[in-house]
Amino acid sequence: MTTYIIRRLLQGLVVLILVTLFIFFIMKLLPGDPLQLFVGQGDTANATPEELAKLRHEFGLDKSLPLQYLNWLGGIFHGDLGKSIFYREDVASLIKRRLPVTVHLGAVSLIISSVLGITFGVICAFKRGKWIDTVLTVLANIGITVPSFWLGILLIYLLALKLDLLPVYGYTSPFKDFWLGTRQAIMPIACLCLFSIASLTRQTRSSTLEVTRQDYIRTAWSKGLTERVIIMKHAIKNALIPVITQIGLQVSVVFGGAVLIETVFNISGMGKLMAEAVFGHDYQIVQSGILIVATVVVLANLLVDISYGWLDPRIRYN
Repeated sequence: MTTYIIRRLLQGLVVLILVTLFIFFIMKLLPGDPLQLFVGQGDTANATPEELAKLRHEFGLDKSLPLQYLNWLGGIFHGDLGKSIFYREDVASLIKRRLPVTVHLGAVSLIISSVLGITFGVICAFKRGKWIDTVLTVLANIGITVPSFWLGILLIYLLALKLDLLPVYGYTSPFKDFWLGTRQAIMPIACLCLFSIASLTRQTRSSTLEVTRQDYIRTAWSKGLTERVIIMKHAIKNALIPVITQIGLQVSVVFGGAVLIETVFNISGMGKLMAEAVFGHDYQIVQSGILIVATVVVLANLLVDISYGWLDPRIRYN
């Protein structure tokens, strides 16, 4: 197991290095100069060529592309993610303030979607052909096709504007004001959960139906075991392997969807920060943000692979 984990960590490191290369050079290919965008605002609109050259040197934009990449990569290993052009402060400080917001919303939505998706999928499988199976399957098929940003706008219109039940926008930490923070988080989390719940319901239903056709499940029924015992002791663990894989994939969906959801609900998280940075060509923020998301996805995939051995003891890590 230890050898397998080390090998996977090394593979993940290679993936992250390739991600840094890809996003660095893709950002440099975007049209426009970030300094020209920056000096076109406020008091710097009439900057002289000497002042532009000073700014270019301050942000390291006067060096060659390979040297800029190596400087940025070297800074990462020293905990220095660079300096934002527009915010004029360290990217690490910006991320430190914004990342907990996205992690909170993403983690809660991932937990809720996993619990509900697996539960609905198991119910559909064991009630196959019944009305509840039909209803949940139809809702899951609809849920997969609904765009999250459209759902967000619809929820704002219905729950915030028409019914005045929830705040329209914003985020408050539950440690500061639990009730207000919960009310503000309901709509964003619902939008982040929808696709995950729908896809996990479909995957769990399909996987559980396949397991219920196995001989050991028929043997359990013939022994007179209750449905609850058959589901919890014999069916769930064997049906969860493809579902766990799906949950690992949902990590990228949830954190990627935060860009749209945080923009719709005006939440000051990593998603909104990266969206603003892309339009403003703030290279350092975009590069560091995507690197963090890629790291989370790599670690999530590693945890998924390790969990296979617990779910199915027949799996060995050689």
